[in-house]
Amino acid sequence: MVHFVGAGCGAADLITLRGKRLLEEADVIIYAGSLVNEELLNYAKAGCEFHNSAKMHLDEVISVMENAEKQDKMTVRLHTGDPSVYGAIREQMDRLDALGIAYDVCPGVSSFCGAAAALCAEYTLPGVSQTVILTRMAGRTPVPEGQEISALASHHATMVIFLSAAMTEELSAQLMAGGYRPETPVAIVYKATWADEQVHRCTVATLAETAKIHGIYKHALITVGDFLGDEHELSRLYDAHFETEFRKASP
Repeated sequence: MVHFVGAGCGAADLITLRGKRLLEEADVIIYAGSLVNEELLNYAKAGCEFHNSAKMHLDEVISVMENAEKQDKMTVRLHTGDPSVYGAIREQMDRLDALGIAYDVCPGVSSFCGAAAALCAEYTLPGVSQTVILTRMAGRTPVPEGQEISALASHHATMVIFLSAAMTEELSAQLMAGGYRPETPVAIVYKATWADEQVHRCTVATLAETAKIHGIYKHALITVGDFLGDEHELSRLYDAHFETEFRKASP
C-alpha cells in the first residue's frame, strides 16, 4: 500500500495526526527533500528506508514503490503542503493504477494556509474578495491558454502565487497589465511556518525591488490583493440583526 501524505507547510508539528501516524508506521518513506522539513523523518520507526525524491525521476520513484509492494512493505510518499496543490501526484497514481498497486491520500496544510497564518490575514473578506486564486507564473513549464497571470488578475480577486519568486519583475508587470493598481498591497511570505520564516509587505509596483533587497528567489509565496488592506465590511455571520438557522435576529 502507498500513502500519499501532505507534510504540511513547514513546521514539523503542523502535519496532521493521520499523517504522523502513517510516518510512524511506514517501512519506506519517499520524501520531497528540497521542500519537506526533514524533522518529519524523526517520526519514522527504526529501520525505515528513506529516499529523497529531489534526486529521483518518476521511473525511479515508482520503482521504489513497486519493490516495496513486492516485499509487502508500506510506503509513504511525503509531499510538501497538501499533495493536491502542485504535488505532481496524478502521474504517480496513474502509474500505480497500471501496476495494480493500491494507494490513498492523506491531506495536509497547504503553504497558502501557512502564509495566511504568517500574515494573520483572512483571504476572503466581505466587500473585498470572496475568491482566492491559486496559480503560478509560466516559466520553464507553461500554463494553459487563458490562465496567464494577466488574465487571472482581471478578476481583482485575492491571488496566491506559487513557484514564481524568481520572476517578480515580470510578475509585477503582468499583475498591472491585468488591472491591479500599482499600489495594490502585496506580501512575500518566505518559508511560511518554518523557523526562518520571513514576511515582507510591499505593493505590486515595488514587488521586484522588495524581493531583490531581501534576496528572495525561491521558497516563497506571493500574495496579492486588497485583503491585505485595512478596509472591509463586517461579516453577516455574527451580525446581531442577521437571522440564521441557529439564531434569531435582534430587534
